[in-house]
Formats: sequence, C-alpha cells, structure tokens
Amino acid sequence: MSQKEIIEQLTRIADSLERLSPPDPVEPDLENGTAFIWHAERNTLRPVASVNHVDMGMLKGIDRVKDILIDNTMRFAKGFPANNALLWGARGMGKSSLVKAAHAFVNKELGGPLALVEIHREDIPSLPDLMLTLQKADRNVVLFCDDLSFDGDDDTYKSLKTVLDGGLEGRPKNVIFYATSNRRHLMRRDMIENERATAVMPSEAIEEKVSLSDRFGLWLGFHSCSQDEYLDMIRGYIDHYNIPISDKEMQREAIEWTRTRGSRSGRVAWQYVQDLAGRTETRLD
Repeated sequence: MSQKEIIEQLTRIADSLERLSPPDPVEPDLENGTAFIWHAERNTLRPVASVNHVDMGMLKGIDRVKDILIDNTMRFAKGFPANNALLWGARGMGKSSLVKAAHAFVNKELGGPLALVEIHREDIPSLPDLMLTLQKADRNVVLFCDDLSFDGDDDTYKSLKTVLDGGLEGRPKNVIFYATSNRRHLMRRDMIENERATAVMPSEAIEEKVSLSDRFGLWLGFHSCSQDEYLDMIRGYIDHYNIPISDKEMQREAIEWTRTRGSRSGRVAWQYVQDLAGRTETRLD
C-alpha cells in the first residue's frame, strides 16, 4: 500500500470517528427560560418548555409547610438570605408538587426572575460541575432533587454535603437546594440502627451520613392526610376543572377508591380525579 493510500484510509477512519462522536454540548442561555434538567453525561442543561406543576391553591392539607416554603423561596428570589430545604415524609402528599408550585408562584409574583434546575439522584456526584455552570448565571436558581436518599454503602452523599455548606467554595450565593425524600435522615432507619450496632464507635460511624440532613436549614414534614383533607383535595380539583358530579356521589366514590388503594394521599386523590374525569369526558387542561 502506497503512502498516499495509507493517508486516504486514515482520513476516512478519522472522518468516520468524528461522525460517531457526540456533538459538543451547547450550554443554554439561563436568562431565557424558567426550568432546566441537568444531564451529567453531557455536562449540560436541557431547557424544559413547560413545567408540570399544579396551581398553589390546589395543594390542600399542607398549609403550614406551604407558607414556609413560599416565604423562603420569595426571600431567596429577591436576593435575601434563605435556607436549603428538605421536604420529607409521607408518599404522595405533594412534596415535589409544592417545590414546582412555589417556583411558579414566586415567578408570577415577581415577574419571572427565578430559575428551576432539576438534578437526578444518580447524578449527585456531578454536583461540583453543575455548580460551576450555575454560578455563572446572572439570576437566582433553585436546584431541585426529587426522592433523594442514600443506601448504606453509598458515599455519593459527600458531593452533596460539600455543596450544601462545606468545602473551600461552598454553595454559590445565587443557588439554593431543595430536596424531597421519604426519609427524614435520607437513610433507612434499619441502616442507621445496623451501623450503630456493628460499628466500633457507633456515634462516629453514623454521624457523617445522618448529619447530612442537618445541612438543610428547613425541615418540612409531610404527614398522611385525614379523610376530610383527602376529600377537600378532590373538591379543589373538581371545582378547578368543572367536573360534573354531586358532592354526595363524589364522597361515596372517593372513599371507595381509597379502600381499593389502601391509603389516602394527594396522589391517590389525583388518581381518582383522573379516573372521574375520564368517565365524565372532562379534559384536565
């Protein structure tokens, strides 16, 4: 094979490899958009055209934590000191819905200065890279992680711990961190007890992991709702979407619905409303 043929073949191989390689990530303009999702594998943010959120007034049974989170978010959006927040407790009671609703509410009140960025649980180790991107933004950002928790042998929590209030740089002033979890200490209770029982120095063995939740200035607890609160949630949806059903008939159906599910929560209420809307041919737009 001649030298010319070798060069031509190497050129074709190089061209093929270039076509197969992914394009360089393009950073979105954080000034033009309200919500983004972090993609750690590409080290970039993807804009979200329409955030899936409910109106603040439709979140029932959580008035106290709702007021606290709105106030904290509003102060942060205005540039005043505010705390990282951990929303923990019962499943389906509106933890993630409240974060998204608070973001939408504050932007409506202030004219849209606040950005919402979601990071997936498995991408927590990439937090330092994400912070480098966010601190360049000329606006305040709520960084949100849904369903955050850690297993016993998982050390990725160290990246989060450093970002919350440790390390040389710490958390950028224009970023606040909101997380939801079913666990108050972000670990299962049996894991905590197991480490206490098996460690040579039990208090030191669990202190590092359990203390992670202490980095959140706000602990907002969500608890299972009563039957009256459950029915009020459904009434709010029915009034909002003008679903044709009498209150007496709704109560009978909604209570029966909880028996088939074995629980009451905001999520169960919404699932009943979706079923009801389908049967009455009502659009949930």
